[in-house]
Amino acid sequence: MDFKGHLDYRHDRSSFSSSTGILVTSLGTPEAPTAFAVRRFLAEFLSDPRVVEMSRPLWWFILHSIVLPIRPFPVARLYQSIWQPEGSPLLIFARRVGQSLQNELNHRGQPMKVSLGMRYGSPSITQALEELRQAGVERLLVFPLYPQYSGSTTGSTFDAIAKVLSTWRWIPELRMITHYHDHPGYLQALAESIRRSWQDIGRGERLLFSFHGLPKRYLLAGDPYHCFCHKTARLVADQLGLEEGSWQVAFQSRFGREEWLKPYADHLLREWAKTGVKRVDVVCPGFAVDCLETLEEMAQRNRELFLRAGGEEYRYISALNDNPSHICALADLIEQHTQGWANADSKESIMEAAKMSYQRAIAFGANN
Repeated sequence: MDFKGHLDYRHDRSSFSSSTGILVTSLGTPEAPTAFAVRRFLAEFLSDPRVVEMSRPLWWFILHSIVLPIRPFPVARLYQSIWQPEGSPLLIFARRVGQSLQNELNHRGQPMKVSLGMRYGSPSITQALEELRQAGVERLLVFPLYPQYSGSTTGSTFDAIAKVLSTWRWIPELRMITHYHDHPGYLQALAESIRRSWQDIGRGERLLFSFHGLPKRYLLAGDPYHCFCHKTARLVADQLGLEEGSWQVAFQSRFGREEWLKPYADHLLREWAKTGVKRVDVVCPGFAVDCLETLEEMAQRNRELFLRAGGEEYRYISALNDNPSHICALADLIEQHTQGWANADSKESIMEAAKMSYQRAIAFGANN
């Protein structure tokens, strides 16, 4: 057995900066606003058994005979309505969050390597983990940008990471942030964002907290997502001093015919408009960065629905994205969850320890 290659790989690196790495993850996005790219993305996304909990043979038939031949074309048109010159908004904002977070940690004297990976699409979790391994990371904090835990998001992210790490000979010490729906910094950032919108463009009669939906049977099976969403909204409403009846939680982005978490955001907005509510504000606290579901569904499509039903003013409040208060809250979470992990040793001390380990291995006959 030859330990020399391991010594070189792990420790003899001019680029070495920290043995603690942060894997920031998000859902992902197609690489282009085309039917072909969307089909490839949906095939990966909807094949995840955490996302669609159904008999696999039955779902495979539905997916490949009905969903994938039809759905990519209308979805591609939706992406085209929000696509930016630099690419997909989700990827643009997620990269900004990752870079801002790296800068904030450096400013705090926390020499941790931040890498961004998407659960579906590119850059993949596999690519991000390999980037961290090449950086010599020995302690890994996984940070999915999903404030409210769900098995279909955070749980699925864990599955993907475990699959990659199962192929590694030496896996890093591992921790994971599974939720932060009630973290004070996150709640404060949300409240500040809403107040800032009200100061800039005025306040509506109602505030809608819209979260991504899930099939109701996921809740009945024990998924805590529904409860976490309601707690986030209630705590933010408390910070804003909102009266009962001036705000409500709803769920968006349902897919298929089965019952999902209610009330549905589009139905509620139509009902409000028809019953005389003229001005509404909409915020989506479950989305750390803006994406198709916020920029197209909530900022465009549901705005048109509300106005057609009799409403007069509809204001979408942007996701937190790379707002400084958001980045500060995320950095606070990282510091909280890396407590007990000493700052990375100096390169010299690591090299010396590696050299001694290698010499001991030789003494015990590792090359024999």
